[in-house]
Amino acid sequence: MIKAAVMRDGRAGRSGREDAHYLRLRLLCCVVFSLLAASVLADGFQYSYSRFRGSKHGVETTLRGTGRITAVRLWSGYNSFIFGFESFFCSSSRIQFRFGPIWSRTVGRTTGARQEIQLFEDETIVQVSGKYGRYIQQLIFVTSRGRFLIAGRPSFQSFNMFPEHKDAELIFLSIRFGRALYAVASHWAVVNQTAW
Repeated sequence: MIKAAVMRDGRAGRSGREDAHYLRLRLLCCVVFSLLAASVLADGFQYSYSRFRGSKHGVETTLRGTGRITAVRLWSGYNSFIFGFESFFCSSSRIQFRFGPIWSRTVGRTTGARQEIQLFEDETIVQVSGKYGRYIQQLIFVTSRGRFLIAGRPSFQSFNMFPEHKDAELIFLSIRFGRALYAVASHWAVVNQTAW
């Protein structure tokens, strides 16, 4: 036998006990969220994200590791767009970061001339810029010391990515890739140097 839902205050089928339980659950969620937000602020963790620039094609992945970024390798192909970054684990692709002493995996294709920048002890990446059309045509990594690494050709639409917080640095990249590098997004944070 099916019981009909009882209408109270415009809502169907909820008893007073269920209303109280629902209210306690909502209150608990608010308290947990507030405590999480307070703990993040207390730790001083400041994170920002620069959305994808480029096309929506390709497979999405991230280049991340343990520690700070200490070097970047880029390859630009014969047609002058970015083919990728190189990896310690997969030598057939070509966009690569070094986190501390360890190179990240590679994303992209093995084509073109390799370019590299190794960061000094107190140097960080503070800006990622470039040009894109269907592919990422050009990438520029700018450091806190004003040095930069440029690969590709300066054509099509421009983009600039930088952190929202004054002392933040690039901590990893999100990438869409396939035949070439289709899009990039940047993740920034203020890094506690003693934690690394």
